[in-house]
Amino acid sequence: MEGASFGAGRAGGAIDPVDFLKQPQTLLRVTTWIFSIVVFGSIINECYVNKDSKHPELLCIFNGNESACSYGIAVGIIAFFGCIFFFVVDLYFQQISSVKDRKRAVLLDLGFSGFLAFLWFVAFCFLANQWQRTTMTRGFSQGADAARAAITFSFFSIIIWVVLALRALQRYRLGTDMSLFATEQFGTEPAASYPGYPGGSGVESTETYQSPPFTETLEPNPKGYQVPAY
Repeated sequence: MEGASFGAGRAGGAIDPVDFLKQPQTLLRVTTWIFSIVVFGSIINECYVNKDSKHPELLCIFNGNESACSYGIAVGIIAFFGCIFFFVVDLYFQQISSVKDRKRAVLLDLGFSGFLAFLWFVAFCFLANQWQRTTMTRGFSQGADAARAAITFSFFSIIIWVVLALRALQRYRLGTDMSLFATEQFGTEPAASYPGYPGGSGVESTETYQSPPFTETLEPNPKGYQVPAY
């Protein structure tokens, strides 16, 4: 993009909502936002069940391990609010005039996306492992579909957050076109030096100074000039 800074155009440009919603990054954020709702919603609503009629207390369907359900819910909620936050950042990113602030936003997106990809990877492995160890009973079988949905969308979330991290890395590598921000090319310290004018050819001229063509001394009263008498 001509005159782009970290993948965005000039600061202060108009925002086109339609174009913004069509951007791949926006679609990815909306998709992983929905996936996070599916994961923590499925666990909260259907993954706490009675093991059987003899055990009235609610147990986590993942092998009765409360930590598995708590971790899945926690990662889903973090991803849910993280998607909202970075959706707003993407929306107003072009309004950020400072190159340094844009750089911080891109680095924050890169770090958060990589961190969430790791959390989802752990969640997928944890939930899948506990689900394999689960002894199916009549009570647990009622929430089996929800448990499988949580595991499946945890896996899909890994892929999307990795893609978001790669896109953030790509934006960071794009850097900035500093010609749009000429005031930041020079140091702000009083002693900062500025580029001087280009020097000459480096060849010293051999010509000497020549006297003007008229070297006669000018007389106070030139000939032919009569001083008027008063």
